[in-house]
Amino acid sequence: MKHVKVYGPGCTRCETTAQMVRDAAARLGLEVEVEKVTDPKSIAMAGVMSTPGIAIDGKLVHAGGLPDETRLDGWLRA
Repeated sequence: MKHVKVYGPGCTRCETTAQMVRDAAARLGLEVEVEKVTDPKSIAMAGVMSTPGIAIDGKLVHAGGLPDETRLDGWLRA
């Protein structure tokens, strides 16, 4: 199971990003645990300068704007 953190203040883009992760995992047949991180200090400590950010298994893979679906699939498969 992959652990995915979605970093952001809880805005619409952040909620959409979390749903995109869940949808991609379902489409790929993968189990994921999605954790939303909204604390500004935790977001900054993770190195996210622009939200939403995505970390998969502790590795930051995306920051700023909605992720590309193809890239998201690749990140989850890796």
